[in-house]
Amino acid sequence: MDAQRWVSEVNEGWGLTVKVKKQLCDIRSQYQHIEIFETENLGHLLMLDGIVQLTSYDEFAYHEMMANLPFYACSHVPERALVIGGGDGGVLRELGRHPELRTIDICEIDAEVIRAAQKFLPETSCGYDDPRVKVNIGDGSCFIKEHPGCYDIIIVDSTDPGGPGEPLFGENFYRDMKKALTPGGVIATQAESYYLLPEIACRVVKFAGRFFKSSGFAQINVPTYPTGVIGCCLGSDEGEVFLPRRMPDAELQKQLRYYSPEVHRSAFELPVFARRLFSKNGDEK
Repeated sequence: MDAQRWVSEVNEGWGLTVKVKKQLCDIRSQYQHIEIFETENLGHLLMLDGIVQLTSYDEFAYHEMMANLPFYACSHVPERALVIGGGDGGVLRELGRHPELRTIDICEIDAEVIRAAQKFLPETSCGYDDPRVKVNIGDGSCFIKEHPGCYDIIIVDSTDPGGPGEPLFGENFYRDMKKALTPGGVIATQAESYYLLPEIACRVVKFAGRFFKSSGFAQINVPTYPTGVIGCCLGSDEGEVFLPRRMPDAELQKQLRYYSPEVHRSAFELPVFARRLFSKNGDEK
């Protein structure tokens, strides 16, 4: 097989190789290398700095959970949401299913990601079509400081640490997110894989536990991420984040392919080694 017909992600000794038909986008922005491919079997593939961000095949799993876990964990019906990162628009698309939301802000540092998604990823970038969405181009760690007490839910759909998403994995950022929430609001952050980057997963879980009365790590099955698992870390000062406070109505549940109240609860039931990992690093309360 022609080696040029395959693209690979290699990270921390793990790898993923995908057969592609052609490259649709190859841009080096101010912040990162943006590539989009048309694959043989997985639809479109977005990579940033050589790391898989999504494929059409399974992006719904990640985006549904990142949006709906905090939405339904919130102690009150959310009206104002903020997405930090998430330039592909997938989280916006899922938030857009909720008419209760009055405003949906997004702060993305790299405008080139948005432009590329709108050109080549219509299945996710349709999230920008919602008139409630307001786009802010800038550093999310700075934006959050300028909006105290503004948001009912804050969703951090970040890249891995080491690139432009590095400040979003720091303790000060978690402190600033708490200040930006309304009372009873919820944060949800991309929390890596406990197989691939356990030290990063432990770091964000520890910070969430330090600043919020209720916190936890939810696992999401995404086959095209190395190890097949990615985490979402939730934090709130009211209620228990692992219990949904409301349920999708019947019409919305028909639209969803991954999230349900049952999946919400079960996502926090971690394997023994992961519970021990987080307990060892100070997650247990």
